[in-house]
Amino acid sequence: MTEGARTDGGDVPEVAVIPGDGIGHEVVPAAVEVLETVGDYAFTEAEAGDATLDETGEALPAETYELAATADATLFGAAGESAADVILPLREAVGSFVNIRPATAYPGVDALRPETDLVFLRENTEGVYAGHEDRLTDDVSTLTRVVTETASRRLGEFACEYVRERPEHDGFTVAHKANVMRETDGLFRDTVLAEAERAGVDADTVLMDAFATHVCLDPDRFDVIVCPNLAGDVLSDLAAGLVGGLGLLPSANVGDERGLFEPVHGTAPDIAGEGVANPAATMLSAAMLVESLGDDDAGDRIRTAVEGVLSDGPRTPDLGGQATTREVTDAVLARL
Repeated sequence: MTEGARTDGGDVPEVAVIPGDGIGHEVVPAAVEVLETVGDYAFTEAEAGDATLDETGEALPAETYELAATADATLFGAAGESAADVILPLREAVGSFVNIRPATAYPGVDALRPETDLVFLRENTEGVYAGHEDRLTDDVSTLTRVVTETASRRLGEFACEYVRERPEHDGFTVAHKANVMRETDGLFRDTVLAEAERAGVDADTVLMDAFATHVCLDPDRFDVIVCPNLAGDVLSDLAAGLVGGLGLLPSANVGDERGLFEPVHGTAPDIAGEGVANPAATMLSAAMLVESLGDDDAGDRIRTAVEGVLSDGPRTPDLGGQATTREVTDAVLARL
């Protein structure tokens, strides 16, 4: 997304707010409070997910899709069983072609590998998630994997721009399985590497299964990882285990003009409604949201406040504490 991009030329960015299901109704309002503290935004709420499906017959109503397609940015919580019918169309609505997933270990959090500081750039439109799946017979199902030079080049261009604009990153690593999937992953790897060479950006490669081992043993070995769709989904979740769990991971689904920002943790039905959900990942997603709108200072403020609370407390039960969502939210707001 272009820094400072606006879709309507107005002074106040419009943010679509879609809580979804489960703890989305607890962590998204907390993140909205944070956004209200750091800037001036016009919020429009809409519904999607399992409960919406039960009430309306549609997991993603047309008006919700249209809101995401026209707002400057969208903050999304989580969806349950209807997730594929919600998140994939929402990513389409914002024109997302890359999913950005940081996996960072924060001070004060009990992390398996406290030195972990990674960013996954995941292709977001094709691969095995392109939807070409068939049941041929009772015994045979098929899935067609789609990889195009166009989408791979677009991701490569984004990855080059991403590392050049951030001096803390020296280059990136392409994770692939071209030793087996020679045509599809071979095309992906070669196209991304060609973009890196053209842009003068350092890039190397690793087999995705080898990466899964090496990142657990020595996460310092990696920095920015560029992945096909499924690999990025799986490997970023693996990295979550190194930093303390999915409850700490934000993400951004980025298009040319707008984005969809969401925590990675899902609906957490076991604790939904208890008021103890950890809002950190959603707040960190909100930091990525304001940065996408050109307000890097606000993003830094949010991130610093959340990291301070993660370090010093109070902490929710998933991090070994006893604090409620409300108490953690108040602590972050106090730091802001």
